[in-house]
Amino acid sequence: MQIKFSLNYFTAPHEELKAVIKTKEPISLTLKSDGCGNCSASAQIPAFTEEPVYYYAVYENGLEKRREYPFPPRKINSSALPQDYTLNLKDAWRDTPPFCPLYSSAFSKESGAAAKTAVYDKTLILKAYAPQLKENQTLKLCGADKNLGEWHISRALPMMKTALNEWTIALNAAELPRTLEFKFIAASEENILWQQGRNNLLNLDVKHKEVLVKSDFYPSFEIPSPRAAGIVLPVFSLNSESSFGAGDFGDLKKLADWAAACGHKIIQILPINDTTITGTWTDSYPYNSISIYAFHPMYMDLKALGPLSDKGKEDWFAQEQKRLNALKEVNYEEVNLLKRAYIKMAFEEQHRNVFNTEEYQKFFEANKSWLRPYAAFRYLRNKFNTPDFRKWPQYKVYDKAEIAELTSPKSKAYREISLYYYTQYNLHRQLLDAASYARSKGVIIKGDIPIGISRDSVEAWTEPHYFNLDSQAGAPPDDFSVNGQNWGFPTYNWEAMAKDGYSWWKKRFKKMAEYFDAYRIDHVLGFFRIWEIPLNSVHGLLGQFSPALPMDARETARFGFNFRQEYLKPRIDEALLKELFGDKAPYVKEKFLTSLGEGFYAMRTEFDTQRKVEASFAGRKDKDSLVLKEGLYSLISNVLFVSDKNNAGLYHPRISALSSDAFKALDEGQKRAYTNLYNHYFYHRHNEFWKRQAMAKLPALVSSTRMLACAEDLGMIPACVPEVMDALQILSLEVQRMPKSPLQRFGDTSKYPYLSVCTISTHDMSTLRGWWLEDAKQTQAFYNDTLCKKGSAPKEVSAEICEEVIKRHLASPSMLCILSYQDWLSMDKNLRSADIEGERINIPANPKHYWRYRMNHSIEELSASRELNGKIKAIIAESGRL
Repeated sequence: MQIKFSLNYFTAPHEELKAVIKTKEPISLTLKSDGCGNCSASAQIPAFTEEPVYYYAVYENGLEKRREYPFPPRKINSSALPQDYTLNLKDAWRDTPPFCPLYSSAFSKESGAAAKTAVYDKTLILKAYAPQLKENQTLKLCGADKNLGEWHISRALPMMKTALNEWTIALNAAELPRTLEFKFIAASEENILWQQGRNNLLNLDVKHKEVLVKSDFYPSFEIPSPRAAGIVLPVFSLNSESSFGAGDFGDLKKLADWAAACGHKIIQILPINDTTITGTWTDSYPYNSISIYAFHPMYMDLKALGPLSDKGKEDWFAQEQKRLNALKEVNYEEVNLLKRAYIKMAFEEQHRNVFNTEEYQKFFEANKSWLRPYAAFRYLRNKFNTPDFRKWPQYKVYDKAEIAELTSPKSKAYREISLYYYTQYNLHRQLLDAASYARSKGVIIKGDIPIGISRDSVEAWTEPHYFNLDSQAGAPPDDFSVNGQNWGFPTYNWEAMAKDGYSWWKKRFKKMAEYFDAYRIDHVLGFFRIWEIPLNSVHGLLGQFSPALPMDARETARFGFNFRQEYLKPRIDEALLKELFGDKAPYVKEKFLTSLGEGFYAMRTEFDTQRKVEASFAGRKDKDSLVLKEGLYSLISNVLFVSDKNNAGLYHPRISALSSDAFKALDEGQKRAYTNLYNHYFYHRHNEFWKRQAMAKLPALVSSTRMLACAEDLGMIPACVPEVMDALQILSLEVQRMPKSPLQRFGDTSKYPYLSVCTISTHDMSTLRGWWLEDAKQTQAFYNDTLCKKGSAPKEVSAEICEEVIKRHLASPSMLCILSYQDWLSMDKNLRSADIEGERINIPANPKHYWRYRMNHSIEELSASRELNGKIKAIIAESGRL
């Protein structure tokens, strides 16, 4: 059969446009251009028993550079064509299509019959994509020609749904005029909606024994876009009668029941990956994973494993469950110790039968590429008593053959290693079951993709070339932390990742898509640039953006600023020492500093980095020591520039330097010059540069699955971020107390963009009730200006005011309104917690925060609270989100 691909596309020099047919052995055809952007290729191809998928991609130097948006997949409808026919595919390059989020699995299921189209001597096939259609609507075709109904609705031609949001119709081109004029109709029993905008015009030139397929029609209709409400809560915070002191995947099913009863459509969770590093409560931080695939054993529903054969042990665990479940907060260490013990006992009794099942063998085969290294890592971490693989006496450098031998069933270590296979298999089954159950209730689960991984992780061990292990990632100063955030994660080697088309990320996304229909990209700014902090820093102030465009001394001079090497060193004088240390200043000078004369000082060599200072205070937790340590950190950060990590003679202005003592010491002219170069560097210099960085990564990643892409885009946001997110239709995050516009004190919920998730508070913030108590002036302004209420704001926010704030968020144009459990309950004076501060999940300024928040009521109690549930459902319905 002869097939012809046609596409209008302009390639750059050294680029090739190809059509790729996805068969067992992919067929790749290079399209040639006529110089005017009309590209085409034709070839004789074998008959296909099934309808293969194809796509267009651009290549440079033999490597794929970009690929068009993949949903719905293009199919070659050739199974019914005679071999002597020509299939002529006239396509248009697909960038992110209109209404892209509606193609996600969060809003639509893959459906449609095979395209059993009629074949004429001259055949025209039209394909249109209409994700806006509701379940009771179909697509029809109506046009000026008599064969298209002459614009009479009653004679419009029905189209057939052939794929995800795809509608197809085959016409006898011999009976059609040379120029075809038509529109699409969205039809239901209740009403008829014509396609908006101008009529479609198509010039036909169909040859004898040719099937011309014209795709890529995207009709728009006046149909309200869907909006939904949801709840966000970490899995460990779930609380049910069957919990074991912390939430688990079984509790997700119970939460789905309650969510559905209240009219919620989405449950958003925090990361659930294994974070077992030290075996202590410090592992409670859910964003510091040791594997991007493995789940935390803490989330195992022990009851789903079945009872132990030893009745005495079973009874003992039941008593421990009752004790832990009575606690108001998660006791991370005890929960994990007991759950691991139960899992191991269940493994000893069950593993032979489990490993012989076809289901397990399929799971192992599909996941062995990450499961074997992960199990080996957990085994070696226990054997050598450290997660730092660099300190292991053996296996410190990952060798695939060695690990295959270690994890072989013939290995002496196999019994212990296979425990991790058993654990991950059961966690996989339980989460899959919970997600499926939630979908059956009309509720989807939204996952969370952390931006970083632990430097003591499986991936850092097995794939070190993907990471910069000599740096640590974080965030510049913001409302969460005036010193910036230092997460301690290694940064990504994006150049290495680009070489294989970002396969590391694509595999990660595809694994998540097995369970989730939507996801949150943690710190999406990391795909534009990351805040990279030297290993010798504790705070984030001495970091620099990576990648970035540093300055040299000549460029700073063009701004009128005279760069000097001393600006790279801390400026320490008597006034600053008195300000930071008061009567402790003499001790600081004697112990930590060297005099430079004339009242100036330098840090002693043994204390000249924050990590050295940290080490000198190890084990000292008294208040005076903490004040001294933080003061010394501040001294070390008191610089105007930091040296570029990779290039001598290039520099970056220090973040937040405009409020530093070093800046205050400049004369007025140099202050103005430094302010100008600072503002240029941080707010203008990198926009196009960072835009290119993001567009090289994000399009391929967000289109690698059908999950709905949502981003956490808070903090110091470059101007290019909204542009990229709009182009890719990634949902932004809107938080009223952190407006995107610097001209606003509080965001206007009525003006939020449709492509957004709005919320009152995130897990990194205080709840609405907690925020109300933080700053009386701020609260008063919100009360008067945003809520438009007169008089003094109440000291504690009432249930009625909380309900009003919630209603305003629900009424916003945002596609999703996802509020925390704590904020939902804030509008019920009987059910909300008495411990306002205890409702907070995380304090970002504290890197050693204990993540242990639990729901103050069990899910069963909530399910029985008809008044609250009825109120939530009513206000969701009132907002149009039901």
